[in-house]
Amino acid sequence: MKISRQRIRTVAALTVLALGTAGLTAVSAPAAVAATGEQVAKLPVSSYSALVVDSVNQRVYVTDENRSRNAGRVLVYNFQGEYTGSLATDTSPSGMALSTDASRLYVSQTNGILSFDTQTQTRTGQAYAAYVVECPRDVAFAGGKQWYTEVAASSDCDTRNSRLYTAEGTGVGYTGWNDSGRLRLWSGPEVPGRLVMGQSRTAGVTDPFLTTFDATGSTLVRGPERRFAGSDGKGALDLKDVAQSFDGTRIAVADAAAGTRLLDAADLSDAPVQYQPLPDGATASAVAFSGDGRYLARGASATGGTADLLVQAADPADRTAPLEFAFEGALEGNRVAPRGLGWSADGSRLFAVTTNTYGTEYWLHVIQPPAVQHDSRFTGALSTAPGQPVVGEPLGIRGRLELDGPAPAEPVKVSAVRSDANGDRRLAAVEVDADGSFTVLDVPALVGEATYTVSFTGDLTHRPAQDVTLAVSVAKAPTALTLNAPAEGVKGQGLEITGRLTWQGRALPAGVTLSVERADKKGTGVLTSAAVAADGTFRINDMPRVNGPVTYTVGYAGDELHSGSTASATVRVRKTG
Repeated sequence: MKISRQRIRTVAALTVLALGTAGLTAVSAPAAVAATGEQVAKLPVSSYSALVVDSVNQRVYVTDENRSRNAGRVLVYNFQGEYTGSLATDTSPSGMALSTDASRLYVSQTNGILSFDTQTQTRTGQAYAAYVVECPRDVAFAGGKQWYTEVAASSDCDTRNSRLYTAEGTGVGYTGWNDSGRLRLWSGPEVPGRLVMGQSRTAGVTDPFLTTFDATGSTLVRGPERRFAGSDGKGALDLKDVAQSFDGTRIAVADAAAGTRLLDAADLSDAPVQYQPLPDGATASAVAFSGDGRYLARGASATGGTADLLVQAADPADRTAPLEFAFEGALEGNRVAPRGLGWSADGSRLFAVTTNTYGTEYWLHVIQPPAVQHDSRFTGALSTAPGQPVVGEPLGIRGRLELDGPAPAEPVKVSAVRSDANGDRRLAAVEVDADGSFTVLDVPALVGEATYTVSFTGDLTHRPAQDVTLAVSVAKAPTALTLNAPAEGVKGQGLEITGRLTWQGRALPAGVTLSVERADKKGTGVLTSAAVAADGTFRINDMPRVNGPVTYTVGYAGDELHSGSTASATVRVRKTG
């Protein structure tokens, strides 16, 4: 479904959107409310740097990455996506961080770090940086302190040496940590004392690192570090974003080279269960866990109808189908910007910054995922149509799915797996009709026992249904013979019988022959077999040896996929003359 140039897809529920005067807003759906609501605001910036969500005061802060020493501002929006004002900065702002209690917002500019009271929206102080530079600074708040990275240059910001500092009153303190390329910082309320640092990938940094720090003491204590390239140099990290899980035990990484990586925060090893891959053609750009621990949002850069945003269960073992957003319009952007996702603390709103193909225009989306999930179930037993499955012939597996709660705006889908002696084969998913009925299509390829398992994996408004199964016995495909024989013949003179062999399922192999028997008053004998042409036709030529009734019986023995068949015709033979 494509409405107002925005496509939002789920397996079981699609949001109905309409373009209003203030952007895209949710409108009522037939029979029940839609799965999600959304508002979109055009951002008055031509570049983007950071997004911070203040759930205590219900504000969203946005800065750009414009490298200028002119006076700037931090854009401020409410949770409805409405612009409410700005925070003035002396020069262009770049990075931002919120204190653990959300009482202070820290904003980096070219000559230092500003602090603002989040309730009064007034400036409360400034820490002056070691250098006055135009390169953007990353800012984080962990262990009760401000931390920021700085490139002591005004150009080539992604290739120079970066250093990590902490703000101390109106000055700064150098931590001693530094490395090549731009160093990015993340922190959050999940583990208030943990600081995450990642290295950007550039021509000079071929195998970037990811590491964590314990910021609770007087000095930073580095935790685990990991580089991702193998011995062949492949698999290096292309870092775009980092997010920490609600309980702090996992770290999700948006890796433009590998998609979404889920790591164990204790040692940065791969988590035992990973998220399903992003859609084909989508490159990871952002990642964020909801504050209530229920959802994960994954942003991407993709073209056309490929999803740019997936909202799904935070538990990677939960394979409930995600809610998918495909941004592809001049009124909403074409992809999710790097580090462009943030959640409200209660998980009721997701904020996403999108950009156009050229990275010159930006939009703020306010998305409200559903607050609850409802049950789903298969009702009644599965059945087949036709009743007797035949190898090589289309078969329908019929059933009914029942959904509680909101009715979907678009049909949901169920999937099925066929299990037989050759193993498991996943069948194409099919839509469920408005009354809950569905028919999964298959063409059995093997004679014998087979079991069909039908599944509904759920969506953000419906829990998965318990699978249902149906055991069937797949028979050989039937064949049939028809004969066209003359009513009368003459003893000692040739006669011809024509016919056709027809079949269901797969085509018969070349070179099929038919057995031919002749029965008369002298007994029964076998005649020369008849060859079957590609169209199933054949001819039988004989010279009757006696007068009276003569019966010709033609038979096809069958093969591994086709059953045998026979047909008979009787010719009354008279004497000569």
